[in-house]
Amino acid sequence: MSAPVLSESLAPMIAPGRTALLVVDVQNDFAHADGVMGRFGVDLSSVDAAVDRMQDLLDAAHAAGVQVFLVRLQTSAERDSRAANLRRARMGRSVPEDLRVCREGRWGSAFYRISPADGDIEVAKWRYSSFGGTGMDMQLRALDLDTLIVCGLTTECCVETTVRDAFALDFHVFVAADASTAYDRAMHEMSLRSMVQNFAIQLESADIVAAWRGGV
Repeated sequence: MSAPVLSESLAPMIAPGRTALLVVDVQNDFAHADGVMGRFGVDLSSVDAAVDRMQDLLDAAHAAGVQVFLVRLQTSAERDSRAANLRRARMGRSVPEDLRVCREGRWGSAFYRISPADGDIEVAKWRYSSFGGTGMDMQLRALDLDTLIVCGLTTECCVETTVRDAFALDFHVFVAADASTAYDRAMHEMSLRSMVQNFAIQLESADIVAAWRGGV
């Protein structure tokens, strides 16, 4: 899906004083060949290119003074979703403890190829959405930030759920398409179409970087 033609200049829409960059779930269990998803045999071939673009956005955000939120899943047996567990069981997909993703304190929950910089805000979450029970919306409003650029893993799951909730909370939402990915390209494209149809504006990372560097 091609990026939209905007009705006005991009730079003021995502100006540093109003915008946060949300990077979602870039973690070993979702991205590394030795992580849980890699051990399940999913196709990780698109992950590193997306992480390259995420790093471009992080570098540009830090240089421009854009507030960065690094969001990651931190699970535990006590906080596991009963609804998710029952759904898996009913579908014959129960997961043993050693294949539970992003268990708190384990290597799989650590960031993959990115790391917090001074001033970045780390957010721990327990469900798909970055907003569910995290208080991140209050942090954003306390900083007078009303615009979000969202990217991460995976497009159709935690990225899209975060985008939908952000829009419902009345934030202006942009999704960085090439700085997000899914394990299935068709799923990635379908999710982008859904978000663009109803909740967000799709951008490419190069356009975001140019806007933050004083472009249009």
